[in-house]
Amino acid sequence: MTRGLYTLVCAQFLSAFGDNAILFIVIAIVLKAPHFGTWYIPALQSAFLVAFVVLTPWVGSMADRYAKPRVLLIANLIKALGGLIIFFGIEPLIGYAVIGIGAATYSPAKYGIIPELTSTDKLVKANGWVEGATISAILFGTIGGAWLADLSVDYAVISVIIIYFISGMITYFIPAKRKGTTSETSGWSTLMFWIRDLLKISRARHVLLALSLFWACAATLRVVLVAWVPEVLDKHSATDIAQLTLFMAIGIIIGASLVPRLIPLDRIRRTRYSAYAMGTLFILLAYATNVQEAQAILLLIGITGGIFVVPLNAAIQQAGFDTVGSGSAVAVQNFFQNSAILASMAIYTFAAGHGVGPIITIVVLGAVVWMMTLLVSWRIIWRRPR
Repeated sequence: MTRGLYTLVCAQFLSAFGDNAILFIVIAIVLKAPHFGTWYIPALQSAFLVAFVVLTPWVGSMADRYAKPRVLLIANLIKALGGLIIFFGIEPLIGYAVIGIGAATYSPAKYGIIPELTSTDKLVKANGWVEGATISAILFGTIGGAWLADLSVDYAVISVIIIYFISGMITYFIPAKRKGTTSETSGWSTLMFWIRDLLKISRARHVLLALSLFWACAATLRVVLVAWVPEVLDKHSATDIAQLTLFMAIGIIIGASLVPRLIPLDRIRRTRYSAYAMGTLFILLAYATNVQEAQAILLLIGITGGIFVVPLNAAIQQAGFDTVGSGSAVAVQNFFQNSAILASMAIYTFAAGHGVGPIITIVVLGAVVWMMTLLVSWRIIWRRPR
């Protein structure tokens, strides 16, 4: 662990704290306003993710062309602008979409800078620190955002804007290394080039598929909980929902801390066991009948999720570092992951609109995790690209 990596962890914690706090602030606004329909929460999540798909070619190139700490600063300023839009009473979907633009810009630089700050043999551990900071931010951001929104929505939004500014200032202390790549082709042509080169590598193909599956199911579960908690557990405030998701966040922190000892980069195929366990836990969660059961199962889902995702992030960064560039590889990863999440959000919105309840939805998510893990895991060839 270097000083630059510690600084990145601090900046990432604050920026991710703001992302999750603002989400639950807007959820609080929706729950307090009866004119918002059940479609609004998944639409809100979709608005945030559109930028990750549309802007993928340009933000990945930016992360590799310019000094990544400066990209992180710009991204935080864009997020602050989105917070101002919400503060001034403009449509929350628009404000959250602007925050999504900032997040899409932030992500390739955040993950792409890790190989510049540490050695290959420490890459999984470094990712564990960054992922742990992210999930800690989810933990405190969800609780803090919901709690602040219950006190005052305006005060909560102002607090998040200030946090984005502080995170941006911290990035000045991260060592800047400029790679200096350029491209005369269009953004989408460049993206297709990155995708083609990465998909030539068997390891990268399967990692991208596995990560897309994980994040699609995790994002859908997070949205489904907004409907499942009131229906099954009879809890109706944003704070109640945030306190429950707290246990999943704690679990991911535990999983991220355990994974360097359990799964080194050359034994990454072991992640399939955590995926099987996660799928089983999804199904058990659907039939939980009280808060204590739900808390315990969500904790275990978080642990298995942390063990699953951290080594895969390290693998795709290493594949990119050896080929198209780590920032570009993370941009491709974001493109696939968020395309999968948008598709899952669309399916869930359609299903909910046609009367499919949250219990059935969670069971289906668990079954999908199981089936896809079974299909993919035995075909993976874990070799570092030459």
